[in-house]
Amino acid sequence: MAGIKALVSLSFSGAIGLTFLLLSCALEQYGVYWPMFVLIFYILSPIPTFIARRLSDDTESGCNACKELAYFFTTGIVVSAFGLPIVLARNYTIQWGACGLVMTGNAVIFLTILGFFFIFGRGDDFSWEQW
Repeated sequence: MAGIKALVSLSFSGAIGLTFLLLSCALEQYGVYWPMFVLIFYILSPIPTFIARRLSDDTESGCNACKELAYFFTTGIVVSAFGLPIVLARNYTIQWGACGLVMTGNAVIFLTILGFFFIFGRGDDFSWEQW
């Protein structure tokens, strides 16, 4: 039952993050949909970690080069997701208020993705692999 509660809470926090992203696009004073391009980063961010967990062996407890490379790529994707709204705002493509809403949405979404890996990536009897 604890897994279902975690899944519901992660879904709720993901919906809150996407609400901030949609508000940055759809409010009348902002009115442009360029910030929606950060959805690409939301999709791309967990992919290196999924690939690294699939390819790496869990026999050694030391640092694994495959996992470290996946963390590097994931960090680059997350930094790019935070950088895109700043670049758009500095070029006057979006307003700074929309940039703030996108940054808030980014923080919530990426914390949700991190929470997913903490909750469902432990490898015990209830993991994301059974979904």
